[in-house]
Amino acid sequence: HLPHSNIHVLSSSEVAAIYPQDPALPIGSSLTATCRVNPDLGLHASSLFWTLNGRRLPSSSYSVLSPTALSVTLAQLPASRQRSGDNLVCHNPGGHVLAGSCLYVGMPPEKPVNLTCWSRNTKDLTCRWAPGGQGETFIRTKYTLKYKLRWYGKERECEDYSHTLPYSCYIPRDLALFTPYEIWVEASNQLGSATSDVITMDILDVVTTDPPSGVTVSRVGELEDQLSVRWEVPPALKDFLFQAKYQIRYRLENSQDWKVMDDVGNQTSCRLAGLRPGTVYFVQVRCNPVGIYGSRKAGIWSEWSHPTAASTPLSERLMSGSCDSKSSGDSNSTLRRELKQFFSWVRKHAYGCSGMSMKLYDQWRVWMQKSHKARNQVGKHHERKDEAYPMIKSCTHILKQTISKSSFQLFVTDFVFRLGTPRG
Repeated sequence: HLPHSNIHVLSSSEVAAIYPQDPALPIGSSLTATCRVNPDLGLHASSLFWTLNGRRLPSSSYSVLSPTALSVTLAQLPASRQRSGDNLVCHNPGGHVLAGSCLYVGMPPEKPVNLTCWSRNTKDLTCRWAPGGQGETFIRTKYTLKYKLRWYGKERECEDYSHTLPYSCYIPRDLALFTPYEIWVEASNQLGSATSDVITMDILDVVTTDPPSGVTVSRVGELEDQLSVRWEVPPALKDFLFQAKYQIRYRLENSQDWKVMDDVGNQTSCRLAGLRPGTVYFVQVRCNPVGIYGSRKAGIWSEWSHPTAASTPLSERLMSGSCDSKSSGDSNSTLRRELKQFFSWVRKHAYGCSGMSMKLYDQWRVWMQKSHKARNQVGKHHERKDEAYPMIKSCTHILKQTISKSSFQLFVTDFVFRLGTPRG
């Protein structure tokens, strides 16, 4: 409860004044405020009245302290309607404003939490946090991000606070690498202050980057169930020593459900297999700059690249998608995994077949697609200088001698029917 015992003495130039002026109060507090008018006005205190946020307060809450002083008592004050405070105003009998005071009714801040920081390409630092407790103090609360080098250097304050990203601050330059920083947030208002836990971090451990550039998506020959995705290392990191990780996600043109491929690794290309024929796909790629200059931290994923679209060749079959043969529950992917194992065995045990691979097999499928389109000239197509066909032809001749006829027929049947290549 704030009493009115301290009497404000008016200067000769003042018409009136309210005491206390602009007080800060905890929610649920009571307040007695006094309006004192200049005797030269010729106004008696009993003729005055009070308003709070434009609403007239009942006279039962008034007390005439003297011919020139009128008080009002407010009990169990609720939180301020706006952070700029509630307006308590003293009026003359005609309603003109004599004096005013802002009431700041709220709570002291609690300790800020969830302080995290990230650096874009090691050049800057952005930190973000959340207010503690329920987050709302109902009055203006200032948050200050502070940082210093762990073992030396003076304390510094971040100056660039974002209006679009609440509870965040941006440090654009003058950051040291290979040296840990201590970073924390201080919260303060008229009712109190609180400080977050101090986090210790090296800039190199929290690096993120721009999305990969030059993302292209193209068909794999005439294979109706595949698309090839290629991209370039983010330009800002081309001169850095690091081991990037990449993720791909893709979706159907008329769907918002993305499928994410986590196992792309550090390569800058990937083949999406088992896709729906005759379908437009949107593809995005993002990068995680792992291990910049030897950092052992996991790194932070970049934003996704702009969507790039491409369509698979038209076919009557529909299949579900996967980035490689590791997708479960898909017969196409399961067979590709089995074929990889089979080709591995062939390379080891069949003389003359050391070049057998899934890549060669896909080239053979493209060749078979082309042959099927001109099936009346299949004999002529056999004479083309195709990289895959001679190897397949040579190995199938060897396999006929090492595998029983029934097993070989089953093997060819799997190629032709399960993977959908045309008969040829």
